[in-house]
Amino acid sequence: MGVLSKIATSGRHGENSAYFDGWKAYDTDPFHPKHNPRGVIQMGLAENQLCFDMIEEWVVNNPRASICSEEGVDEFKNIALYQDYHGLLQFRKAVARFMERVRGDRVRFDPDRIVMSGGATGAHEILAFCLLDPGEAFLVPTPYYPGYDRDLRWRTGVELYPVPCDSSNDFKLTSSALESAYAKAMDESIRVKGLLINNPSNPLGTVLDRDTLKDIVRFANDKKIHLVCDEIYAATVFSAPEFVSVAEVMEEVECDPDLVHIAYSLSKDLGLPGFRVGVVYSYSAAVVSCARRMSSFALVSTQTQHLVASVLSDEAFVGRFLRESSERLGTRHRDFTRGLARFEIGTLHGNAGLFVWMDLRRLLREATFEAESELWRVIIDEVKLNVSPGGSFHCSEPGWFRVCFANMDEETMAVALARIWKFVGQRQGGEEAEAAKTKTKKKKCRRSLEINLSFRGLDDYLTSSPHHSPMSSPMVHATT
Repeated sequence: MGVLSKIATSGRHGENSAYFDGWKAYDTDPFHPKHNPRGVIQMGLAENQLCFDMIEEWVVNNPRASICSEEGVDEFKNIALYQDYHGLLQFRKAVARFMERVRGDRVRFDPDRIVMSGGATGAHEILAFCLLDPGEAFLVPTPYYPGYDRDLRWRTGVELYPVPCDSSNDFKLTSSALESAYAKAMDESIRVKGLLINNPSNPLGTVLDRDTLKDIVRFANDKKIHLVCDEIYAATVFSAPEFVSVAEVMEEVECDPDLVHIAYSLSKDLGLPGFRVGVVYSYSAAVVSCARRMSSFALVSTQTQHLVASVLSDEAFVGRFLRESSERLGTRHRDFTRGLARFEIGTLHGNAGLFVWMDLRRLLREATFEAESELWRVIIDEVKLNVSPGGSFHCSEPGWFRVCFANMDEETMAVALARIWKFVGQRQGGEEAEAAKTKTKKKKCRRSLEINLSFRGLDDYLTSSPHHSPMSSPMVHATT
């Protein structure tokens, strides 16, 4: 008899992925400008540190918000004792109001429908437990966040069924793609019970337009399946077009509101992932009731609720923060993509998120995921950058990489760009030199062959030439 349960050993956690392997590579050799300047730079972590100074300043100026300060200790006992797992009322009100502000005050959220959870991870798992039975599936447009495999599948037994999207239309989700994936799942006897969308998208850094959202709502309503909208990057939009929440289009499209649910957190929009503040917001009273009971396994501490409620209740601060965050993200995105463009490295045009979807297809030795993995290994081991390969995001075509830019200071970003420039420059220079060398050799070989073709056939010569050996590839040498 094994020590661990079947769930514990099932492998459904999704940890056997290049996405998580990159984190391990960073953990074993982390970059530090002084102590380890040749270490791995973490560009696989979608963390928003660009406005952390504003949060720190607010905390210093508002000591009563913390029950561990001299000014706030009078609230210590009330906060430290057991609280209703509905969550502090001031916390739910503050989060609901923040969600409204992020969505331009175009919609309203009911605090009584706010269910707290341990981050977006907890929110997703709670929704999976509430909405689907083991073996049933969510449709999920690709590429999608690798953590979904853990959050939604591991302990619930729920499946994720991909809706392939590709670069031919900038990875946009279409009604035909949804219909095709749904029909294919039915043919495979997989019961589709829901559709999960991520808006703004991780890893694409794009937003869904209003018409596409309406089509998505109609599709879910027609199929009578649940629609879960992951909107955790809602406040990371830094340029047009603006973010449109599913809460807005529900008022414009005929649908069953009991089928619509939102997953949210403060990890990205407020830059507080360590606080583990996640939210389930459902338009179904039954789901709210069930989710609230399940949330007792992953509550947000009342100390955190108290502090967060205080921060979010400062309307003036929230307004300044949202404006400044958007501006800083836009500036960082512009600087980073311009840096990549110096060596003709393209990215998908995005206007949201904490990352770019980088196109390295031209650096692959061939258009396969094996070649993508080889290139990623070189970038991790030699360039010393933890970027995440598209294959780990279930991308339908090889050569795309997610690169995070908001979890570091400008100096570290400059080091990362310098490493990318050097790597791509060497690759390009090597390819140009190899091409020139091959051209010269071919000329010499032709003259030699013209003199003595009797010794060797042209086909035999080309077959034995080192330029046709797979081991001559710099990619292969770099991975051995």
